[in-house]
Amino acid sequence: MQVTARRRQGYSHEVYFDGGHCMLVDEPESEGGTNEGPSPMQVLAAALASCTAITVEMYANRKDWNLGEFHVDVEMSTEGQEPRSFEVSLRLGCDLSDEQLERLRQIAGKCPVHKALTHQIDVTIKDRVERI
Repeated sequence: MQVTARRRQGYSHEVYFDGGHCMLVDEPESEGGTNEGPSPMQVLAAALASCTAITVEMYANRKDWNLGEFHVDVEMSTEGQEPRSFEVSLRLGCDLSDEQLERLRQIAGKCPVHKALTHQIDVTIKDRVERI
């Protein structure tokens, strides 16, 4: 997978994904941006929320469990610009048993973004900067 962020103006960037998707990422005005899109940290929290939702939904579908209305909330605590913790809450509008709900809670922790955030991942900045 490759993702490319291309500067528009100021802190606003168009982010291009494999598969042709694009989104606008920016900083809020309080940080010098123009607030034209979510901040990178909001995108990170959104990745965790959406990945958790999809992982839980896929599991429930395999079990033929009807989730009804389903929400995943992510609360991110920061220290300055640094994320310190994420709290994930599942909200379901269905009549599953307590055992089923506990299983969904366990499955929520198995989403790939959750795993990436809770395990060390190597991030390398290449040795040289290329001209475009």
